[in-house]
Amino acid sequence: MAGILHRTLRLRTALSALSSTATARPSHVDLCSPVLLTSSWQFGACCRKLHAGADGPKQSPAAAPERLPFSRVTEEDLNFFRKILQARTITDPDLLESSNVDWLKSVRGSSEVLLRPQTTEEVSQILSYCNNRNLAVNTQGGNTGLVGGSVPVYDEIILSTALMNNILSFDSISGILTCQAGCVLENLSLYLEERDYIMPLDLGAKGSCHIGGNVATNAGGLRLLRYGSLHGTVLGVEVVLADGRVLDCLATLRKDNTGYDLKQLFIGSEGTLGVITAVSVLCPRKPKSVNVVFLGCETFEQLLKTFQLCRGMLGEILSAYEFLDSECMRLLNTHLKLPNPISDCPFYVVIETSGSDPTHDGEKLHNFLEEAMTSSLVTDGTVATEDSKIKALWSMRERVTEALTHDGFTYKYDISLPVERIYQLVTDMREHLGDRAKSVVGYGHVGDGNLHLNITSPAKDPALLAAIEPFVYEWTAGCQGSISAEHGLGLKKRNYIYYSKPSQAVTLMGNIKAMLDPKGILNPYKTLPDNLK
Repeated sequence: MAGILHRTLRLRTALSALSSTATARPSHVDLCSPVLLTSSWQFGACCRKLHAGADGPKQSPAAAPERLPFSRVTEEDLNFFRKILQARTITDPDLLESSNVDWLKSVRGSSEVLLRPQTTEEVSQILSYCNNRNLAVNTQGGNTGLVGGSVPVYDEIILSTALMNNILSFDSISGILTCQAGCVLENLSLYLEERDYIMPLDLGAKGSCHIGGNVATNAGGLRLLRYGSLHGTVLGVEVVLADGRVLDCLATLRKDNTGYDLKQLFIGSEGTLGVITAVSVLCPRKPKSVNVVFLGCETFEQLLKTFQLCRGMLGEILSAYEFLDSECMRLLNTHLKLPNPISDCPFYVVIETSGSDPTHDGEKLHNFLEEAMTSSLVTDGTVATEDSKIKALWSMRERVTEALTHDGFTYKYDISLPVERIYQLVTDMREHLGDRAKSVVGYGHVGDGNLHLNITSPAKDPALLAAIEPFVYEWTAGCQGSISAEHGLGLKKRNYIYYSKPSQAVTLMGNIKAMLDPKGILNPYKTLPDNLK
């Protein structure tokens, strides 16, 4: 008992910094050693019937299908585009290079034309012309996608939204922001913070990604636990359809129950149904009190129990609960020289709270950490209340993707699973692959059941890929999970859609695509499977 009281006193001393934002450095919390718990999870405990198409996927989802019979760009076509866009019609191969390859450098197209419109009217003219000419179009935002959806597969025309970057309006009473699709997420965040608001989503790629691309892929990110998905926070969209018609659903109303909610079709459609040119987003108020805690756990079961505890004790101020494993920490240390802010542990947790009362929030956080300590759920931790320290702790989670790029060729999987099953996939994958992979790491959003499974090898390895797929998809389907939680399907995963959706649903998706884009010119070879009839 005396030992517990001694540790409690040390914890209280560390947490005294929570009432002040002028802390010189994060308070380091020495927490008691946990009792090791063993996991009894078995893969066979959860299963479901796999939905498969009649033919089923026959090849790797990363493999490109044969080029469809689209027209090829002629000099006459270029003259038309130059008439509309002047110098914003780009044909210089050197300038096209970065737009032809994805961020991971795993997919490379061969487009010879990059168009940079500034207005919805220009997009409308371009698509109307391309539809009549049967020219395929690949819409591109910040090109930060991870499934090959943002770059051409062959010679599709690249339509960039980069110059459509104007904020159209902001209502400081309702918190509704309306802007063009090419606005960079971080720029929107800075604009809103000056007005005491924040964006409802936050991503590691915020310095490059565009809000239009975020909406088109239904990006999740670090704030989904608190503010929900873009299906809820996006109030309206303006979309140019394949034939050039402009669909104005740019509503700024919280409630509108008149007919079908058409905007939902385009959120997450990955540019296959229309080109999003503007969005309206409901933005929350900027919290007056933000705390970030970085904790270590000995087992994933303890990590989950810590999550249950913090949901109950932190309640409305809990805004994020992220995790990374020791392999992620090793990559951060090795490749980015980021030091571990606490002692070495098998698992790490990043918890963020945000609220309006620093005293109230500090007390709740103190009580949670004290309970986590006395319950032996965590082994070590550090607390940050100052902006620079908060950013430093968040970087341990946000920069894992960057660290992976230095470890070799990366196979990335973005999986939704029942929360209690998340890490078992990582463990089973390591056992399944043995020494064929260089690294197998797991991190992600525990709060919404989203695992980022990453597997590296010294170079691109078809034999390794064959060992990973379809194992990873069969495992996920067996637990009634989703093969894409937030990254989309793009080129790489299109043929595995049946692991998450029944054939009837996929057929209906194809019908919607055929109705809105009958010639299939918008982002071809993406999202829908090759064998779709």
